[in-house]
Amino acid sequence: MSAHAGEKAQKTGDFYCAQCREKVHVTQGDKIPSCPNGHKTFETRRNEPDTKS
Repeated sequence: MSAHAGEKAQKTGDFYCAQCREKVHVTQGDKIPSCPNGHKTFETRRNEPDTKS
């Protein structure tokens, strides 16, 4: 999965920068910001909320 700054997040979670591995937390529907170091490509997403009822 690859995501880019400026795209809307499809799910809530922590996005990890593809270049420096910095973490950015994003809520579903919000635009993904650049990482704190200014990079714009994210390689992985983790810590999605549990959607089981």
